[in-house]
Amino acid sequence: MFDLGPNKSTIVALVPLEGTKSTIAILRTRLPTSPEFVHNPHRVYTRQFGMDDVYDLFKRGTELLEAGEFHQATVPLSKAAGLEPEKTSIREALGRAYFRSRQFEAARVEFEAVVERAPTNDFALFCLGRALMELGRLQEARKPLTLAAQLRPERRDYRIYRERAAKAA
Repeated sequence: MFDLGPNKSTIVALVPLEGTKSTIAILRTRLPTSPEFVHNPHRVYTRQFGMDDVYDLFKRGTELLEAGEFHQATVPLSKAAGLEPEKTSIREALGRAYFRSRQFEAARVEFEAVVERAPTNDFALFCLGRALMELGRLQEARKPLTLAAQLRPERRDYRIYRERAAKAA
């Protein structure tokens, strides 16, 4: 798993150590200085590391998310989202990690991105509404919560939060 270092002259490799839950090793190496890399590092970076690495980042992030390591899950998931920003599954998982780590503004941004690409994704609509509620934006939360409840009327939790937002707004 790779990340551009803070001065963009290093690659920091995050490697899970065997027998541990969350310990990582950090390795450094020089990055290419080609004009293409300097002007567009993400394109070269994506091509250099490929889809397998994006999948590995996503898989690691979702494993951390399922294990309740919400803050830690944001690291590989945000890297995966940076490499593949159009993938709604990655953005939704990142939004969940942000929400569960109480980073509601970041969660809102991720869920809005998912809803823009998949407007009938009831879970993303619900989570967007919940993030807006946590930010105190109750009037704005009503629309996505209402849409989620209409898309999945059997979901009691969707109806409960829709009603809470309506009462509080």
